[in-house]
Amino acid sequence: MSAYLIIDIKCDDPEPYERYKQLVKPIFEAAGGKYHVRGGGHEILEGDWNPERIVVMEFPDRAAIHKLFDSAAYAPLKKLRHSSATARIIIVDGV
Repeated sequence: MSAYLIIDIKCDDPEPYERYKQLVKPIFEAAGGKYHVRGGGHEILEGDWNPERIVVMEFPDRAAIHKLFDSAAYAPLKKLRHSSATARIIIVDGV
């Protein structure tokens, strides 16, 4: 069953975060990830959630996402993201 990685990210330091965005795309795609949303405009219809930047990716399954997040290839990029942005990240099962 496919799984979706949904990220709400707030950039705190634009220069390193731009590097992160450039470097992370091929690593996520090599792990089987497919971008559906990558920071496009959004509109709040209801509630008090005010996301900064939304990223939605589809992966083959949850295991692929966990393997990616625990990988040696992603570790330095995760550190770069932590130094330049604040994120809320969830995994949602597909149908």
